[in-house]
Amino acid sequence: MPQLAAMGFVAILNNRPDGEEADQPDHETMRQAAAAVGMGYLWLPVTGSTINGEVAETFRSMLDAASGPVLAHCRSGARSFTLWAIGEVLVGRMNSEDLAGFALARGCDASAALNWLSHDAQARGQTLLRKEPQMSSKPEVTGFFDPRTWSVQYVVADPATKDCAIIDPVYDYDEKSGQTGTQHADEILRFVSDKGYRVQWILDTHPHADHFSAAHYLKEKTGAPTAIGEKVVEVQKLWKGFYNWPDFPEDGRQWDRLFADGDTFMVGTIPARVMFSPGHTLASITYVIGDAAFVHDTLFQPDSGTARADFPGGNAKVLWDSIQAILALPDETRIFTGHDYQPGGREPQWESTVAEQKAGNIHIAKYRTEAEFVTARDARDATLPMPKLILHALQVNMNGGRLPEPESNGRRYIKLPLDVLTGADWG
Repeated sequence: MPQLAAMGFVAILNNRPDGEEADQPDHETMRQAAAAVGMGYLWLPVTGSTINGEVAETFRSMLDAASGPVLAHCRSGARSFTLWAIGEVLVGRMNSEDLAGFALARGCDASAALNWLSHDAQARGQTLLRKEPQMSSKPEVTGFFDPRTWSVQYVVADPATKDCAIIDPVYDYDEKSGQTGTQHADEILRFVSDKGYRVQWILDTHPHADHFSAAHYLKEKTGAPTAIGEKVVEVQKLWKGFYNWPDFPEDGRQWDRLFADGDTFMVGTIPARVMFSPGHTLASITYVIGDAAFVHDTLFQPDSGTARADFPGGNAKVLWDSIQAILALPDETRIFTGHDYQPGGREPQWESTVAEQKAGNIHIAKYRTEAEFVTARDARDATLPMPKLILHALQVNMNGGRLPEPESNGRRYIKLPLDVLTGADWG
């Protein structure tokens, strides 16, 4: 608060409900801290579902009444920006076309505000704009298959702007020799360069148990921000104990953005949102970008079923709930999975639709109730050995894809705890 006062802010406008995170200061504590340095303090808590025109008007009136600059905030800034954007349009200082251009030029995400404004105008029988901004809903999706780990990496691009996101990139690692490499990540970089794309995001769906993430490497090469779901901090807390890593920072600072359930962002002009999809891990999320949903280890191709739920923090019942939320998306939504194990030796596949999953997924079509699914999933998981790279990969991936720091001899070392996990394949 002293730093903000010194920067010239006259008030704080807090849009964050109390209790969103355990270590979050409550609004009364913040009010007292602001008052101590002579700043005003206003509390207008909202969630994504409670944002409406009345709240936006209140937000705008609070800003207009201030005698100087106001710092409005929530957790990531998304809700505060949405309230500001709705208010600017409702009072006529901006129209939605202006807003779309304003947000795009500044790297902000206006999709939530534009969607609300459009729905509000339709409900009132009005036309929001004479000319609506042309926003694509169908990204170009290119998959890159890694046969060593059966992983699929994606480049998701807006054909209109050539902006793109990279999802779940692989950093090469051979557990027998200890060799690391960047062949797959470099292939993606060449593809991006050849297509003339600009990397806007580097996204992970969860901390992977079967390959290293190349997110940090690609950030160094492109400068694009990295992101993952905010529940990664729960994975960090769990696994730092397994690795006896007491000084490991467990607050997610290894990524540039931690997404909460319902958060929105943009890939070029294509709106994207985040769905919390736990069950396989504590932190799994789905990225819905236009008409494409990137579900990674939640659903596989219909002939392969669903992901296991027996990793530390996994839960078959929670996985069922996450799958039902994904299958509630429109039937034509394209589903992109993160692995393909090529049943029967067929060629790799990674794209289906919600309709195809509902009709033909060998687990979902067979086990129609939660109880049936959980029983079958738990029984199947009890027969599976742990992934061969889980202990190698988690210490890298919960650190944002960073390899261990070199030791005094200049070499890096992977640490493998003994007797932490069950599921040994003694056969």
